[in-house]
Amino acid sequence: MEPSSLFVCLMGMGTVFFGLICLIVLTTIMGKLVGGHAAPAAAPAVVSAAPAAAEPNRQELVAAVSAAIAEELGTDVTGIRIVSMKKL
Repeated sequence: MEPSSLFVCLMGMGTVFFGLICLIVLTTIMGKLVGGHAAPAAAPAVVSAAPAAAEPNRQELVAAVSAAIAEELGTDVTGIRIVSMKKL
């Protein structure tokens, strides 16, 4: 006796959903065993912006950044105009 197509389809889908439910349950159990949620990361301290005079080689930095951007874009450096730079 050959099983019907509907029976094979339902058994396949049932097997997949049963497997997924087992994965969810096992993941939840392992999460609780390992320690639950991770502690939230501390907020970074606010650093006041340093004055522009603190960087003596500001023009060299702008030139290097311009050259890197021009190289990445495949254009000439004269086509790049940097309006402002912020330290991150």
